[in-house]
Amino acid sequence: MKIQKAFKFRLNTKRKDTSKLFQFAGCCRFVWNKCLASNKLAVKNKQKIAYYQETSFWLTLWKQSEEYKFLKDCHSQPLQQSLKSLGRAFKDCFDKKQPLKKFPRFKNKYKSSSFTFPQGFKINNNQVYLPKLGWFSFRKHRSIQGNPKNVTISYKSGHWYISIQTEQTVATPIHQSKTMVGIDVGIANFATLSTGEVIKPLNQFRKLENKLAREQRTLARRKKLSNGWKNQKTKIQRLHAFIANSKSDFLHKASTNISKNHAMIVLEDLKVRNLSKSAKGTADNHGKNVKAKSGLNKSILDQGWGMFRQMLEYKQRWSGGDVLAINPRNTSRTCLSCSHVSKDNRTTQAKFECVSCGYSANADYVGACNILRVGHTQLAC
Repeated sequence: MKIQKAFKFRLNTKRKDTSKLFQFAGCCRFVWNKCLASNKLAVKNKQKIAYYQETSFWLTLWKQSEEYKFLKDCHSQPLQQSLKSLGRAFKDCFDKKQPLKKFPRFKNKYKSSSFTFPQGFKINNNQVYLPKLGWFSFRKHRSIQGNPKNVTISYKSGHWYISIQTEQTVATPIHQSKTMVGIDVGIANFATLSTGEVIKPLNQFRKLENKLAREQRTLARRKKLSNGWKNQKTKIQRLHAFIANSKSDFLHKASTNISKNHAMIVLEDLKVRNLSKSAKGTADNHGKNVKAKSGLNKSILDQGWGMFRQMLEYKQRWSGGDVLAINPRNTSRTCLSCSHVSKDNRTTQAKFECVSCGYSANADYVGACNILRVGHTQLAC
């Protein structure tokens, strides 16, 4: 089987290097925005959209023109990759099979700075050669496995990073464990396993929520695009990056530990997008308990249930295990002792007490055991 992995490292850059990197990223952003504007106009006038074959021809003409001759300073491959990405974005936008399809958006200078080399690069230990840019060293904190297929250079929170995508062919793996486990995710406890193990939540956003709000109020008082505004925006970006990195580290450690110890993992098929919908309602039909629902939405999104499921799925695929998603209906209302189903069995978030037989236990543990039971039933059928 083929396995694709990405290895991300921080680049060691000097001031003279960063100007050239920003120039490459700016050129890629320019061709993306220019072609997107042209296609938006075409859609508005009910004309055909220009895909890569046509936009690459435009790129050649732009390079030959006097107005856009600055594009010659950038290597052609990152520009072409930017146009290919835009073409894929339009195909996904009009693909009826895509559940979350949306129209491509313009790239912002202060939000998006990246470019990709599909070939021509060279990797030598902890150094990488980029065409027209030269050699760069990077902080290689782990070995790179597989054959490098492309490299992406990106700028985030004051630092440049390199992401190396690799591909390798390995024998079909066989999981070292033979156990099956059910997992109930929540807010008070991030995850409760049917084995009785409980993983406490990180809640990094909640811990830094007030500090983030103060920094954003400071940004609002700055004059836009001034040096103070740029410095404050970088400060906020670094805070967001710290929160995201902390959550990612927490989820990776939790998913790796579970994936190593269990061959089959059963989860609830939760629709996080629906669970975290706003309760504001409309102008005619106002929502109820908006403040409480807003706080609940923040807590749900702070957990990262969707990322956790994705990590479990690909890690199980790499190790020879599997992940089964089951319908969450009545998993928290069914008694483990007598199988009685009632909403009165769980009157509080923490405690489960059956109104029929009197069985009582931790509500999250009961949910995890019921999830495991439903998983066994589905596999048997």
